[in-house]
Amino acid sequence: MISIQSREKTIRLWFDMWLQKQDLGIADIFSYDAIYIESWGPKYKGSELIKHWFTEWNNRGSVLAWNVKQFFHKEDQTLVEWYFKNTMVDGRIEEFDGISLIQWTQDEKICFLKEFGCNINNYNPYQNSLTPQFKDQNAIWF
Repeated sequence: MISIQSREKTIRLWFDMWLQKQDLGIADIFSYDAIYIESWGPKYKGSELIKHWFTEWNNRGSVLAWNVKQFFHKEDQTLVEWYFKNTMVDGRIEEFDGISLIQWTQDEKICFLKEFGCNINNYNPYQNSLTPQFKDQNAIWF
């Protein structure tokens, strides 16, 4: 039986693992053959590789915030909207809004997770003219 509260708890646990830099049960929340796609391109297949990426990444950076804004549920899928901020050991700080599309197995493990990111530095390109004035910066594609 589908438990919306259980799914939300699992997602919050995943985000908390990043905030705490601690594996609190990756193998328990991801199916052994889960697919995880980050917003900027990397793709990991299998809970073992997801765990390796988690451990390795946390040696290079720290998640400062991963806040849930809202959830949407439909059958075996969940969408979660969130805000994310991290810092890397080289001093870079990254922050953006995002959505994760999650698919669940029959035993309520994550079998597919795909992230989508959105730049938080929004502006109106028509503020001063009917011709768009875009910021002179490289586009960040999430």
